[in-house]
Amino acid sequence: MRELDGADAGGQFVRTALSLSGLENEPIRIENVRGDRSTPGLRPQHLAVLETMEAICDAEVSGAAVGSETIEFDPGTDAGVEKATVPGGSYAVDIGTAGSVTLLFDAVLPLASALEEPLSLTVTGGTDVAWSPPIEYATQVKYPILRRFGLEVCCEVDRRGFYPDGGGRATLHLAPSDLEPIDLETRGPVDGVRAYSTESASLADSDVAHRQAGGALERLSMRDDDTGGIDVRTRRLTTASSDCPGSAIVLRLEHAGGLAGFGSLGERGKPAERVGEDAADAANRFLESDAAVDRHLGDQLLVFLALAGGAVRLPAVTNHVETSLGLLERFGYEFDRERTSGSVLVRRA
Repeated sequence: MRELDGADAGGQFVRTALSLSGLENEPIRIENVRGDRSTPGLRPQHLAVLETMEAICDAEVSGAAVGSETIEFDPGTDAGVEKATVPGGSYAVDIGTAGSVTLLFDAVLPLASALEEPLSLTVTGGTDVAWSPPIEYATQVKYPILRRFGLEVCCEVDRRGFYPDGGGRATLHLAPSDLEPIDLETRGPVDGVRAYSTESASLADSDVAHRQAGGALERLSMRDDDTGGIDVRTRRLTTASSDCPGSAIVLRLEHAGGLAGFGSLGERGKPAERVGEDAADAANRFLESDAAVDRHLGDQLLVFLALAGGAVRLPAVTNHVETSLGLLERFGYEFDRERTSGSVLVRRA
């Protein structure tokens, strides 16, 4: 059993470790779960991830309780089998809180490389909540990039869920996939931007979705550089049913080398225009680098980089990236890092 220490990490460490355990057919024990957080141990959303992976991998698990700071996960594949296979099937999970739907999906995505049959996973929880990517970041940025490199993935969003009530519902569909080496070394010129702005039905009278998009696109158009302006290709405004008020915006920058995404969530007392401006400010900071992906996508692609090979140019090596690389190296994957003034190229050795 591989011993792992999460004292300096959060939930992503747990999700990636479970994915790798299932794929490598290697039992793991994680101590100091989410030790880097103010409330360590499993929260309901992390427990939902553990129980989902238990069901999909037919694993034996200990420590499956809210607050648990030590867990064990044994994928249960016959001894001597070097690489596991995953049977597929249909699963449904209710996180029970506004815990992130997209982050639960993140733990399952790598399993596509070991699927024998298609898999569908319906999750009820938060689709657009703090500390996780909004659902449209996943569907419009992350999943299109992963499909480009062989991952057979799509997602249906039935209902939006904002904090604190959650209640959103989305279904992830995966098919057996042959991953290809990731080639995201260069960005090239930006071709255009797509804005996806969502308001709950209770905010429609205040025109929140329109105002968010307007704030974002106006801020982007004010860039003082030689881009000549960024072509607005899509402005999608959505009024969604939801158990509680909320809003979100995602900007998708399209460039010669791929995609980058930037999201922001509405907050009580925060003008809708400012919500959009926050997303645009993140996009403008990205454009000041020569990275090929945004910092969130760069971090989330590392497990696929380990599995398939290739290289990704990140804006920077953040604490999240360092933690993820350290975990992957514990499983035997090696990486080279090449720093420049405006980015870091991470390549699987």
